[in-house]
Amino acid sequence: MEGLPLAELFKQKGIAVDVDKMMTQLKTTAAGFGLFLGDRKMTYNSRLAQETGLWAETKGRGHSFHMEAFTAYFAEGRNIAQKEVLLDLVKKSGLDPEEGETVIDGRSFSGAVDADWERSRNLGITAVPTFLMGLDRLVGAKPYATLKGLVEKYTKGLPT
Repeated sequence: MEGLPLAELFKQKGIAVDVDKMMTQLKTTAAGFGLFLGDRKMTYNSRLAQETGLWAETKGRGHSFHMEAFTAYFAEGRNIAQKEVLLDLVKKSGLDPEEGETVIDGRSFSGAVDADWERSRNLGITAVPTFLMGLDRLVGAKPYATLKGLVEKYTKGLPT
């Protein structure tokens, strides 16, 4: 739950990366999508956040929770592996913190996340976001026009 410096993460994977340069490029890309990225230097396990996010989706607050989690992790550098952080995000998302704590403590959505991960492995998905349509695959944040083009390729000629 302590997290790992990004430089160490890449070192362990045998990938030579200038983290500052990479983050500058990511900030520029994110800004193009209207998103703010902070000076993130750490990576944290997002498993509990994924489980909590699935619960939030069942309550109709998935988008709100995911946006709060994005801001906490990528803009503020908060450790989303910590229960206290997740409960703060639950509250900010308009969800019941007591119910959220029960879900987190009971790992109620662990099986659902396991199933999502298994499906992703079976589909060869190794990065988020990944968009699959037919035989086409888009990996990473893409401009709206790119996504629109993919959808149009597969919906051309369908009744509207």
